[in-house]
Amino acid sequence: MKAAMIGDNCIDVYRFIDGKEVNRRYPTGNAVDTGVNLRKLGVPTAIISTTGSDPEGEWMIRTLTEEGMDVSHLKVGDGATAVTYMDMNGNDRVHGEYIEGVLEHIVFDREDVAFAASHDLVHTALWGKAEDVLPDIKAAGNALISFDYADRLEHPLVESTLPYVDYGFYSYHKERDAYIEGFLKDKVDRGMKVAVATFGDKGSLAYDGKGFISYGICPAPHVVNTVGAGDSFIAGFLFGVLLGLPVRDCLAKGAEVAAGVVQVFEPWVSD
Repeated sequence: MKAAMIGDNCIDVYRFIDGKEVNRRYPTGNAVDTGVNLRKLGVPTAIISTTGSDPEGEWMIRTLTEEGMDVSHLKVGDGATAVTYMDMNGNDRVHGEYIEGVLEHIVFDREDVAFAASHDLVHTALWGKAEDVLPDIKAAGNALISFDYADRLEHPLVESTLPYVDYGFYSYHKERDAYIEGFLKDKVDRGMKVAVATFGDKGSLAYDGKGFISYGICPAPHVVNTVGAGDSFIAGFLFGVLLGLPVRDCLAKGAEVAAGVVQVFEPWVSD
């Protein structure tokens, strides 16, 4: 089994933590975080993206190579690597300015599509700019496609990508209620295999066409930074999918991986 992440990569830069000026940074992005966490679970994982020609881009390539990722389709564009400026309030992230850099003009070509389609699973996210090639990836092979919609349940991509997505992930800032149940059921009724909602520290809920499956959280005694919790949960869930596990076990694995990640500052646990 092997997976491909197609989408974004960037550097998160923390300027203030609890009001104190710092300069802390690390390579990240939805495709990066999900991919590295999946790789750490033992799944051969590739990233399809474009990074910058600056020192940050070199750092990105070096980091992902050291983590065992396949970077053969991580291109280098002429320009700056994307950067997100972050602050911290306690252990909660505060997003600041986002500088898109070379991602502004990212293009996924036919070779990227063919490479992605050669995998068992292809994952992307709302800001990955890969939505236009999902139909081609779907048509080119038998890869399962998963999509992280974050908390944008009303975003146009929720509808436009639905015919091509097998596993959809949504972040919901409330607890389980009739609205989110209806939302998840609607997505599966119209084509998805499984739709999943995460509720932060209130667990998760999935609908698989037969019924709803819920799961709580795994203990995280020392929460340091909630950044990466969603991506790591998805990595754990997709690991279960690739192993053919029941949905409840996939939810449990997602919760387990996320619990480890929120106890470190970075979006994955170092070896």
